[in-house]
Amino acid sequence: MSRIGKMPIAVPAGVTVDIAENNFVTVKGPKGELQRALPREMEIKQEGAEVTVTRPNDLKKMRSLHGLTRTLLNNMVVGVTEGYKKTLMITGTGYRAQKNGDVLTLFLGYSHQIDMKDPEGVVSSLPNQTTIVVEGIDKEKVGQFAAEIRSKREPEPYKGKGIRYSDEHIRRKVGKTGKK
Repeated sequence: MSRIGKMPIAVPAGVTVDIAENNFVTVKGPKGELQRALPREMEIKQEGAEVTVTRPNDLKKMRSLHGLTRTLLNNMVVGVTEGYKKTLMITGTGYRAQKNGDVLTLFLGYSHQIDMKDPEGVVSSLPNQTTIVVEGIDKEKVGQFAAEIRSKREPEPYKGKGIRYSDEHIRRKVGKTGKK
């Protein structure tokens, strides 16, 4: 049995989980509403303040979908109650970010600036010029937008210049040494 799949999902007060036909799930909470079509094969039941996911048989595909379905559903519940947040750090001389409305402008040492519009349901903010905070209720969208920002200038191993996650450690390399 899947260790993750068999764990029940606790539904906090103020959150409603609506399971329609073909496992189309709608989760409403204080931060917003999320909808998703989950795999039809899984059986999703709500009993009181708990939601459980069970699989019909032990085929390899069903075992792999079991934990996935439970995790996707749990991410929706956590998203509408607490939300998700990713913090990015910009390192490098002259590297900085600016925010104008819902457009994030990055100055990353290129001959041009990079403009990125916030996707729907995701908000980026700047506590200072070298820190970007990406927040939202959908874990997938928050992670994707943060990855897109990071991909504009990934950190390099010699000086550590670029955009990195706040909890990411860059492995540093020793540069070349001259002949003696």
